[in-house]
Amino acid sequence: MEQSMRFDFVTNSRVHHLRSINSKNSHFNLFACNNVNMSHIRISAPEGSPNTDGIHIGSSTNIRITRSIIGTGDDCISMVSGSQDIHISGVSCGPGHGISIGSLGKSPKEFVTGITVRNCTFRGTQNGVRIKTWAPSLASVASNFMFQNIFMDNVNNPIIIDQQYCPKPYCNDDDSKVEISNVTFRNIWGSSSSKVAVSLQCSGIVPCQNIKLANINLSYNGPQGPPSTSSCSNVRGQSFGPQIPSSCI
Repeated sequence: MEQSMRFDFVTNSRVHHLRSINSKNSHFNLFACNNVNMSHIRISAPEGSPNTDGIHIGSSTNIRITRSIIGTGDDCISMVSGSQDIHISGVSCGPGHGISIGSLGKSPKEFVTGITVRNCTFRGTQNGVRIKTWAPSLASVASNFMFQNIFMDNVNNPIIIDQQYCPKPYCNDDDSKVEISNVTFRNIWGSSSSKVAVSLQCSGIVPCQNIKLANINLSYNGPQGPPSTSSCSNVRGQSFGPQIPSSCI
Protein backbone atom coordinates (compact mmCIF):
# COMPACT_ATOMS: atom_id res chain seq x y z
CA MET A 1 0.00 0.00 0.00
CA GLU A 2 1.16 3.52 -0.74
CA GLN A 3 2.40 6.00 1.81
CA SER A 4 0.47 9.23 2.23
CA MET A 5 3.47 11.31 1.17
CA ARG A 6 6.88 10.29 -0.20
CA PHE A 7 10.06 12.32 -0.37
CA ASP A 8 12.60 10.57 -2.63
CA PHE A 9 16.00 12.09 -3.49
CA VAL A 10 15.01 15.43 -1.93
CA THR A 11 17.82 17.83 -0.99
CA ASN A 12 18.00 21.10 0.98
CA SER A 13 14.30 21.33 1.77
CA ARG A 14 11.89 22.31 4.53
CA VAL A 15 8.65 20.49 5.27
CA HIS A 16 6.44 22.11 7.88
CA HIS A 17 2.89 22.59 9.15
CA LEU A 18 1.46 19.47 7.49
CA ARG A 19 -1.14 17.08 8.89
CA SER A 20 -1.73 13.44 7.95
CA ILE A 21 -4.72 11.43 9.19
CA ASN A 22 -5.42 7.68 8.91
CA SER A 23 -2.82 6.69 6.33
CA LYS A 24 -3.12 3.16 4.93
CA ASN A 25 0.64 2.75 5.37
CA SER A 26 3.44 5.07 6.49
CA HIS A 27 2.36 8.68 6.67
CA PHE A 28 5.64 10.23 5.52
CA ASN A 29 8.44 8.29 3.83
CA LEU A 30 11.93 9.76 3.29
CA PHE A 31 14.30 7.89 0.98
CA ALA A 32 17.74 9.02 -0.21
CA CYS A 33 17.17 12.54 1.13
CA ASN A 34 19.80 15.00 2.34
CA ASN A 35 19.46 18.09 4.52
CA VAL A 36 15.71 18.03 5.06
CA ASN A 37 14.08 19.83 8.01
CA MET A 38 10.61 18.74 9.12
CA SER A 39 8.75 20.72 11.77
CA HIS A 40 5.24 21.23 13.11
CA ILE A 41 4.06 17.93 11.65
CA ARG A 42 0.88 16.41 13.08
CA ILE A 43 0.14 12.73 12.43
CA SER A 44 -2.73 10.59 13.69
CA ALA A 45 -3.91 7.02 13.12
CA PRO A 46 -5.77 4.52 15.31
CA GLU A 47 -3.67 2.73 17.90
CA GLY A 48 -4.56 -0.65 16.40
CA SER A 49 -3.69 0.20 12.79
CA PRO A 50 -0.60 -1.82 11.67
CA ASN A 51 2.27 -0.47 9.58
CA THR A 52 1.20 3.15 9.95
CA ASP A 53 4.63 4.54 10.83
CA GLY A 54 4.50 8.28 11.30
CA ILE A 55 7.81 9.18 9.63
CA HIS A 56 9.92 6.42 8.05
CA ILE A 57 13.52 7.25 7.11
CA GLY A 58 15.99 5.24 5.03
CA SER A 59 19.21 5.93 3.10
CA SER A 60 19.04 9.57 4.18
CA THR A 61 21.51 12.01 5.75
CA ASN A 62 21.19 15.13 7.88
CA ILE A 63 17.47 14.98 8.63
CA ARG A 64 15.90 17.11 11.39
CA ILE A 65 12.46 16.49 12.86
CA THR A 66 11.25 19.00 15.45
CA ARG A 67 8.13 20.27 17.24
CA SER A 68 5.78 17.57 16.01
CA ILE A 69 2.92 15.48 17.42
CA ILE A 70 2.67 11.87 16.27
CA GLY A 71 0.14 9.20 17.23
CA THR A 72 -0.02 5.98 15.19
CA GLY A 73 -0.51 2.23 15.28
CA ASP A 74 3.20 1.61 14.64
CA ASP A 75 6.47 3.50 15.13
CA CYS A 76 6.10 7.25 15.56
CA ILE A 77 9.46 7.56 13.81
CA SER A 78 11.46 4.69 12.33
CA MET A 79 15.00 4.81 10.95
CA VAL A 80 16.31 1.95 8.84
CA SER A 81 19.49 1.22 6.90
CA GLY A 82 21.39 4.18 5.51
CA SER A 83 20.05 6.65 8.07
CA GLN A 84 22.88 8.99 9.13
CA ASP A 85 22.95 12.16 11.22
CA ILE A 86 19.27 12.19 12.14
CA HIS A 87 18.26 14.74 14.81
CA ILE A 88 14.87 14.45 16.51
CA SER A 89 13.70 16.91 19.17
CA GLY A 90 10.51 18.27 20.64
CA VAL A 91 8.42 15.34 19.41
CA SER A 92 5.37 14.04 21.30
CA CYS A 93 4.77 10.34 20.55
CA GLY A 94 1.65 8.40 21.48
CA PRO A 95 -0.07 6.17 20.87
CA GLY A 96 2.37 4.07 18.89
CA HIS A 97 5.43 1.86 19.10
CA GLY A 98 7.86 4.62 20.01
CA ILE A 99 10.90 5.95 18.16
CA SER A 100 12.79 3.03 16.65
CA ILE A 101 16.11 2.35 15.01
CA GLY A 102 15.61 -0.69 12.82
CA SER A 103 14.77 -3.31 12.30
CA LEU A 104 18.26 -4.08 10.99
CA GLY A 105 20.00 -7.19 9.69
CA LYS A 106 17.60 -8.52 7.10
CA SER A 107 19.90 -7.50 4.24
CA PRO A 108 23.72 -7.60 4.15
CA LYS A 109 25.84 -4.66 5.34
CA GLU A 110 23.01 -2.51 6.66
CA PHE A 111 23.99 0.42 8.86
CA VAL A 112 22.58 3.30 10.89
CA THR A 113 24.78 5.89 12.60
CA GLY A 114 24.65 9.30 14.26
CA ILE A 115 21.12 9.41 15.69
CA THR A 116 20.11 11.97 18.33
CA VAL A 117 16.72 11.94 20.08
CA ARG A 118 16.24 14.59 22.76
CA ASN A 119 13.58 16.63 24.54
CA CYS A 120 10.79 14.23 23.54
CA THR A 121 7.69 12.89 25.31
CA PHE A 122 6.14 9.42 25.08
CA ARG A 123 2.63 8.78 26.39
CA GLY A 124 1.07 5.33 26.59
CA THR A 125 3.28 3.88 23.88
CA GLN A 126 4.31 0.26 23.47
CA ASN A 127 7.97 1.30 23.43
CA GLY A 128 9.90 4.44 24.18
CA VAL A 129 13.31 4.57 22.51
CA ARG A 130 14.14 1.28 20.81
CA ILE A 131 16.90 -0.38 18.79
CA LYS A 132 15.77 -3.61 17.12
CA THR A 133 17.68 -6.14 15.04
CA TRP A 134 16.60 -9.40 13.47
CA ALA A 135 17.61 -12.72 14.95
CA PRO A 136 19.10 -14.36 13.07
CA SER A 137 20.54 -11.58 10.93
CA LEU A 138 23.27 -10.71 8.48
CA ALA A 139 26.29 -8.68 9.58
CA SER A 140 25.45 -4.99 10.01
CA VAL A 141 26.46 -1.99 12.12
CA ALA A 142 24.47 0.38 14.37
CA SER A 143 26.47 3.01 16.25
CA ASN A 144 26.64 6.47 17.82
CA PHE A 145 23.19 7.06 19.25
CA MET A 146 22.16 9.61 21.89
CA PHE A 147 18.80 9.51 23.69
CA GLN A 148 18.58 12.45 26.10
CA ASN A 149 16.08 14.45 28.17
CA ILE A 150 13.10 12.21 27.54
CA PHE A 151 9.86 11.88 29.53
CA MET A 152 7.97 8.58 29.60
CA ASP A 153 4.34 8.47 30.72
CA ASN A 154 3.04 4.92 31.25
CA VAL A 155 5.23 3.40 28.53
CA ASN A 156 5.44 -0.39 28.28
CA ASN A 157 9.14 -0.62 27.30
CA PRO A 158 10.70 2.78 27.98
CA ILE A 159 14.30 1.82 27.11
CA ILE A 160 14.85 -1.22 24.94
CA ILE A 161 17.54 -2.84 22.83
CA ASP A 162 16.05 -5.95 21.24
CA GLN A 163 18.50 -8.09 19.28
CA GLN A 164 16.05 -10.98 19.29
CA TYR A 165 13.45 -9.20 17.18
CA CYS A 166 11.31 -11.60 15.18
CA PRO A 167 7.62 -10.74 14.76
CA LYS A 168 6.94 -13.99 12.91
CA PRO A 169 5.20 -16.93 14.58
CA TYR A 170 8.19 -19.24 13.99
CA CYS A 171 11.71 -18.04 14.77
CA ASN A 172 14.98 -19.88 15.35
CA ASP A 173 17.47 -19.25 18.15
CA ASP A 174 20.42 -17.96 16.11
CA ASP A 175 22.09 -14.77 17.31
CA SER A 176 21.94 -11.41 15.60
CA LYS A 177 25.12 -10.35 13.79
CA VAL A 178 24.34 -6.63 14.03
CA GLU A 179 27.08 -4.83 16.00
CA ILE A 180 25.61 -2.15 18.29
CA SER A 181 28.03 0.33 19.90
CA ASN A 182 28.33 3.79 21.45
CA VAL A 183 24.78 4.26 22.71
CA THR A 184 23.90 6.71 25.52
CA PHE A 185 20.61 6.93 27.41
CA ARG A 186 20.74 10.10 29.56
CA ASN A 187 18.18 11.95 31.70
CA ILE A 188 15.22 9.67 31.01
CA TRP A 189 12.43 9.74 33.58
CA GLY A 190 8.77 8.97 34.15
CA SER A 191 6.75 5.77 34.46
CA SER A 192 6.74 2.29 32.97
CA SER A 193 3.58 0.21 32.55
CA SER A 194 5.70 -2.95 32.83
CA LYS A 195 8.02 -3.94 35.67
CA VAL A 196 11.01 -4.17 33.33
CA ALA A 197 11.64 -0.51 32.55
CA VAL A 198 15.09 -1.02 31.01
CA SER A 199 15.67 -4.00 28.72
CA LEU A 200 19.01 -4.38 26.96
CA GLN A 201 19.01 -7.74 25.18
CA CYS A 202 22.10 -7.89 22.98
CA SER A 203 23.68 -10.47 20.74
CA GLY A 204 25.67 -13.36 22.20
CA ILE A 205 28.19 -13.34 19.35
CA VAL A 206 28.62 -9.55 18.95
CA PRO A 207 27.75 -8.06 22.37
CA CYS A 208 26.71 -4.41 22.60
CA GLN A 209 29.73 -2.19 23.29
CA ASN A 210 30.01 1.12 25.16
CA ILE A 211 26.40 1.36 26.29
CA LYS A 212 25.86 4.13 28.86
CA LEU A 213 22.98 4.73 31.26
CA ALA A 214 23.06 8.13 32.98
CA ASN A 215 20.46 9.59 35.36
CA ILE A 216 17.60 7.16 34.77
CA ASN A 217 14.41 7.46 36.87
CA LEU A 218 11.63 5.16 35.65
CA SER A 219 9.11 3.91 38.21
CA TYR A 220 6.69 1.02 37.73
CA ASN A 221 3.18 2.37 37.24
CA GLY A 222 1.36 -0.81 38.19
CA PRO A 223 -0.30 -2.41 41.21
CA GLN A 224 1.55 -2.32 44.48
CA GLY A 225 4.44 -4.74 44.44
CA PRO A 226 8.10 -4.83 43.47
CA PRO A 227 9.60 -1.67 42.00
CA SER A 228 10.73 -1.39 38.39
CA THR A 229 13.62 -3.58 37.28
CA SER A 230 16.21 -3.71 34.53
CA SER A 231 17.31 -6.68 32.43
CA CYS A 232 20.58 -6.99 30.52
CA SER A 233 22.17 -9.67 28.37
CA ASN A 234 25.54 -9.45 26.59
CA VAL A 235 26.03 -5.74 27.32
CA ARG A 236 29.35 -3.97 27.84
CA GLY A 237 29.10 -0.48 29.25
CA GLN A 238 28.75 1.82 32.26
CA SER A 239 26.14 3.58 34.34
CA PHE A 240 26.36 7.04 35.91
CA GLY A 241 24.32 9.00 38.43
CA PRO A 242 21.01 7.90 39.98
CA GLN A 243 19.54 4.70 38.55
CA ILE A 244 15.89 3.72 38.99
CA PRO A 245 15.66 0.85 38.35
CA SER A 246 19.07 -0.32 39.51
CA SER A 247 21.40 -0.59 36.56
CA CYS A 248 22.09 -4.05 35.16
CA ILE A 249 25.23 -2.93 33.33
